[in-house]
Amino acid sequence: MSIIVEQTLPFPRQSLNLRNPSRWNSLFPLLRSSMKAIPIPSGATVLVDETLAQGPKVKVVAVGRGGQISSQVLKEKSVAAIMLEGDSWTKADELVCGILAAGVQRENGIVVVRRGRQRGLEGNEMKVVVVETEDEVMQDHVLHLLGCATDSCRASLPQMMELLRQVLDRSRTVYSSFCHEKEDGHPAMLHGDGVQGFEKARHAVECDLKNAMKGSWSTFGEVVYSVHFSDVNGLSQLENYIVAGEIARYLESQNIAYSLSHSTVLNHAEAARGFSISICPISSQFLTAQPRPQTHQSAAQADENLSRKLSPITAKMSFDDAQVRQRIQNGCEAVIKAEPLITEYDTIVGDGDCGYTLRDGAKQVLSFIADQDLSRLPETVAALVHDLEVNMGGTSGALYCIYLTALAGALATETSMARALHVALNQLLKYTRARLGDRTMMDALIPFVHVFETTGNVDQAIAEAKKGVEGTKTMEAKLGRSTYLDESSTQGVPDPGAYGLLVLLQGIAKG
Repeated sequence: MSIIVEQTLPFPRQSLNLRNPSRWNSLFPLLRSSMKAIPIPSGATVLVDETLAQGPKVKVVAVGRGGQISSQVLKEKSVAAIMLEGDSWTKADELVCGILAAGVQRENGIVVVRRGRQRGLEGNEMKVVVVETEDEVMQDHVLHLLGCATDSCRASLPQMMELLRQVLDRSRTVYSSFCHEKEDGHPAMLHGDGVQGFEKARHAVECDLKNAMKGSWSTFGEVVYSVHFSDVNGLSQLENYIVAGEIARYLESQNIAYSLSHSTVLNHAEAARGFSISICPISSQFLTAQPRPQTHQSAAQADENLSRKLSPITAKMSFDDAQVRQRIQNGCEAVIKAEPLITEYDTIVGDGDCGYTLRDGAKQVLSFIADQDLSRLPETVAALVHDLEVNMGGTSGALYCIYLTALAGALATETSMARALHVALNQLLKYTRARLGDRTMMDALIPFVHVFETTGNVDQAIAEAKKGVEGTKTMEAKLGRSTYLDESSTQGVPDPGAYGLLVLLQGIAKG
């Protein structure tokens, strides 16, 4: 037996032609093998999931537009059929006839969820209900609700209609996008009521939730709050986790029963990233609240355990306060000085905030170590992470905190700095998909750590890190905001995160 392996290259945008609805007639069956493209008399095509088109439950059909298909339509396993419209508007009765002609059974009814011009609900004698939503966020919310409703609701068209009436009458959506400029010295977001600066992600999320939940919903009886958030134009996985976590934290603090869902939406009209939150109280007979997260170990207990683990008695390395302090100061001051150039790079290939993030982190480190005993370095690094988690934002801030957390433990257990850096790197790699060649800060960190551990020569390690940064000038981005840019716009510009890390390492290496 022989195996032939061929390199898989990404298709150019022109070849994919994703804004053409007919193009998806070929792509969808590749994404979901149970999907079959069925032409209908009107000339359109309905994509039918043959495993879901039969059976006792009410069938759900999603109607969208080519090029603006959200992740919810792609992943929702309860959607029995998908129909994509072009520039022309298909009348509701034509939609219904087309769906029935494609073979979708209507024994217990069919619900068609369509992104329309305004909210609306229309039924007919053929046991088909058409619900229109004003945007993709609302459509995603409705699709999720229909998919996770109680079994009795999903088997009854009248109950489905009552659920849809509640969604259309009660739901509210808020929209927020990130701003490049800061407001009052803090990262800023554009909300419905203007630009506001926020010290923490929690404050921004709570602001949106409070706006969405204004007024009284107490007259609706026993309800479960269905909360759906959509990240717009591609937030990172870490950022999505943060938003979801803060939504859950707030709802639990208010003792609210809820069901939380998520989707990704691309806005071709605007490049700004952000998120939208749609919230609606649903009668508990239609929706079950999701279980609350298990209680984790308290911060006080964790700090006590960490201090015990990082005790100077158990540390295998000794650290000179003056030497460590000088190296840290050199590295942080170098980053602060390089902020304008890092920002310039990130303005071209990213969100423009990398320089500010690294600069603010460096300033926080300098402030933190001013009154610390750096001969107790493992404990100091562990305590520093708690400080940086609050004051250093962005994806890079989260990655630095993960790495430093692992490094704090490694500094207490390993016998050399090179080995500690390597152990911390292995831990970081468990939390990020970024690897060499992905055009991220890892293109500087990985070669530095590997060469330093292998040779023990910091100058050689710095040289390899510099090669890694230079290499990002010609790489195609595979993760982060740069993946949405044309490759030609990033050529010749190093990855800002990798360059910022190189500056930090060069400063520390000076001693």
